[in-house]
Amino acid sequence: MSLLLDCVEVQTGPNPERAVIWMHGLGADGHDFQPIVAELDLRGLPAVRFVFPHADPRPVTINQGMTMRAWYDIVQLSGGGRSEDETGIRQSERQIQALIRREIERGIAVEHIVLAGFSQGCAMVLHTGLRFEQPLAGLVALSGYLPLADALEAERHAANFRTPVFMAHGTEDPVVPFDRAEASKEKLESLSYPVSWHTYPMQHSVCLPEVQDIAAFLRRTLA
Repeated sequence: MSLLLDCVEVQTGPNPERAVIWMHGLGADGHDFQPIVAELDLRGLPAVRFVFPHADPRPVTINQGMTMRAWYDIVQLSGGGRSEDETGIRQSERQIQALIRREIERGIAVEHIVLAGFSQGCAMVLHTGLRFEQPLAGLVALSGYLPLADALEAERHAANFRTPVFMAHGTEDPVVPFDRAEASKEKLESLSYPVSWHTYPMQHSVCLPEVQDIAAFLRRTLA
């Protein structure tokens, strides 16, 4: 496992002063969300560097043990409890932390860095961002859930108690059930996180109204 992951990078202008680190879903790679940059209306913001890391390849139990890019193994679709791959989640957490620190070293203030992710990437955003020891600008959590939820209250860091969280989910999602995402949202609200909850009539995907809402969130948090 390499601590510093290979990434695709897209900048909206020279000398970026803001950064978005965007994690892909199971079996995809950093190219998956690269096209979304052109669809986001970020007018009025300083230049933004989008960083799309490639997760390490690993065997995935629910896919007959096939090796693919994944942030952690999935043993069963229902997830939760002892079936969660805590080792893999925490390994990927360290890799994402390394990407955040690299952006800081490149001159981006930590309070101008957003973590974003879809599906498994969403899970890593919530897991990593709420435990990070410096205050991030915001978290964008799409079509996923909060992993290792029972450990969050003990492990979360005060630096991100007030970090805005954009959560979105499709009401017809057959991959990550809507009620699991909703339970994750309720868990965060019970710990007083400022969650902005959005639902869309879609399956396990991204839609145009969602992209517009993400852009509005980024314009607020990265202004």
